[in-house]
Amino acid sequence: MGIKLSLADVPLGPFAGSLITVYSARSKAANLHVSRQCGRLRTSDVRTADVPLETTMLKRLCSRCAAWGVWGRPGTGLGMFLGALGGTGLLYQLQSYTEPDEDDCWTDREAREAAALLRSEQDFGCDDEEEMEDGTSRREAREDAEELRGLIFAHWRGAGRSLHRAQAVLAHFPWMEEWAKPSLTAKMQYLETLRAQAARFIDPEEFVVAAAATALPMPELPRADPAFAVLGDDGRVAGTLVDLWRRWQSAAGRPWEGWGTRAYLSYEIVRGVRSNRKGYDAARAEAARLIESWEGQARAAATAADRAPRCRLTAHVPEASEADSRHGVRDFLDGLDTWTLGVLLTWTVDADWGRGVLTLEVPDLVAERLLSPASGLPCSPADAAPDLPERDHGPGGRPGVVRPGIFDDTPVFDRRPVTLDHIRALRTLTPGVDELYLVFSASGGAEVLPLGTIERRLAKGWRGVLIAGARDLPGSVIGPEEPEHSPEPEARDAQLPGRGQGVRDPYFGEGLGLVEGGRQTLRQTYGTEDRDVNLRLLALARGVHDLRSLDAGRPGGLPVAVWHGLLTEDRLDLAPFRQPGGDRWRSGSGLPLGPLAAVQLYTTNANPMIEGKGHSPLCRHAHERAVVTDDDLLTIVELMARTDFDWCSKCGGYAIRRLSDSQLSYYRAAHQLHDIKRRLDGESGNPGTETSTVIARLDDLAACQPGDETEWCSSDSWQWQDTIRELRRRVARSHAVVGPGEPVS
Repeated sequence: MGIKLSLADVPLGPFAGSLITVYSARSKAANLHVSRQCGRLRTSDVRTADVPLETTMLKRLCSRCAAWGVWGRPGTGLGMFLGALGGTGLLYQLQSYTEPDEDDCWTDREAREAAALLRSEQDFGCDDEEEMEDGTSRREAREDAEELRGLIFAHWRGAGRSLHRAQAVLAHFPWMEEWAKPSLTAKMQYLETLRAQAARFIDPEEFVVAAAATALPMPELPRADPAFAVLGDDGRVAGTLVDLWRRWQSAAGRPWEGWGTRAYLSYEIVRGVRSNRKGYDAARAEAARLIESWEGQARAAATAADRAPRCRLTAHVPEASEADSRHGVRDFLDGLDTWTLGVLLTWTVDADWGRGVLTLEVPDLVAERLLSPASGLPCSPADAAPDLPERDHGPGGRPGVVRPGIFDDTPVFDRRPVTLDHIRALRTLTPGVDELYLVFSASGGAEVLPLGTIERRLAKGWRGVLIAGARDLPGSVIGPEEPEHSPEPEARDAQLPGRGQGVRDPYFGEGLGLVEGGRQTLRQTYGTEDRDVNLRLLALARGVHDLRSLDAGRPGGLPVAVWHGLLTEDRLDLAPFRQPGGDRWRSGSGLPLGPLAAVQLYTTNANPMIEGKGHSPLCRHAHERAVVTDDDLLTIVELMARTDFDWCSKCGGYAIRRLSDSQLSYYRAAHQLHDIKRRLDGESGNPGTETSTVIARLDDLAACQPGDETEWCSSDSWQWQDTIRELRRRVARSHAVVGPGEPVS
């Protein structure tokens, strides 16, 4: 029987006593649950309590919550610790691959006989229908042996992967190492048993020959040989022979396929030629002779080389990439070909599975292939500085230890500086980790940064602390998680600049503001949890000064729904801010831009000297990729000062960063003032409504104070008030001409 472990057995280390929110029925003996939605919490009268994390509490925990429950907020030290234990985490891995599986069990004798059979099958021409000693045909016996070989190799890879995952987790929580040692010992012993069984299927001599074959240069091919005339003209013959060489060399690099598979390539050269056609047999025979000569060259090269394992290499088994692991395409050891796996089984002399670092002692030819750029296993000479993926874990080779105080388990005052290894631990232990963080450093103050930017800064010596991730933000200030009901059609049209009921409509310009940005994010997000996360990411991203620093081109960037909350392709109506002119339809009021001067515009190309139109980052022509580092940033001032832009006719060329509340308020006020001036500039010179009403509106606009008083600079404020005084005088003159009490036409 394997070692049985439970959550209550785990040493809690520095996290002992941390408060955990649990739910239970009112009974004193009721099980505790970490989720109110747990299917085993079958009561409507649920009790909620914050209890310290300790062994007695864990013993009362519901078994489903213990294995699969979500503890606390992801990305916290406590959440990472408990999350690393449950599911397919540490507890599962420590109990896996410690002994033979009862469902897929085989004996050592069966493995030995299967390996002997497959070695005897290397020669081409065996009779598939030949009866074996047990009464089965040779073909059936070979298929059974190949199936067992695949099963043993799959178990060896699985055992290596499981040991890697267990040791990788323990490296972040060293107080559990002594407790886990018996399980790790059992796993390593079973892994060695599987390695020895799998190695029986490997002939080291053939692997050296395979390495020699892949190192051979292309020989002089007999393009003018009359035997190949049946294949076509000289160009076709040359192409066919080059293809034959490449296919043979590729097959020779896979020694398990045997000589017979490579010899069969002679039939491939005459594929498409009728077998009764003159020259068919001669072409196939000559191809077979060529293949045999290449085989001889490979064996001669292998024989001449020193086959003793003298070259010592350090190899790093490649991890699955972030994108691959997210989609389940590759995992630890899965990306290596059969030749490389055979090398690991045969010539590994030392292994640190937790770090994925293996020490190999291999013959020179094998070393040459492993060190070549085409190798899928990054290697370097053991006595040289490894030119391998960065895995430096600081002093002593230990990765970042996860403790309270690094993330958000303690008050900000007690936070410890984050390190590069802590960020790596965060990525390893918390899939789908927050992409934006509020950080603080003495050099930069408080900033909102993507996790990748924090990593790059740490690599250059940056020193700072993590304040909060998106999931740490208080929900009370984030906003509703469900989109509000859309306004009526006429109100929705009025949200767009210049449409709907006019500038005095309460919905005017709403589509440009932050509130509509939140609605857009919710409309394009599916799933309750994703809605909450996206709203929090949106709130953090609004604090970023330059959205290009978020770089949507990086792996795992912000969701597109969040970008629609940050940007809008609706156009600003800038008529109130243009200078007055003779064209009454395009003439402006010369109002100051005020807080709108800092509004940002993002485009793919703002330089007319560079080929290509400018597109909004949300435009289909830009593949709706959102903002990337290489995009151009403009302000409204720069937009109004230039006329040489070459914009996309579909999207207008740029996306506008959504207006803050103060900017939107000023935008509406400017349009109302412009509307009054435009009416007074009409043919009648009348404001088009009761004079007292116009005066009251002007009084309200005079009191307009966009944002902080310090942002409303003296020149802009003076210009705004001067425009209002001029309009008051014009309204007063209009009133005098019409006469008191007379209606204004």
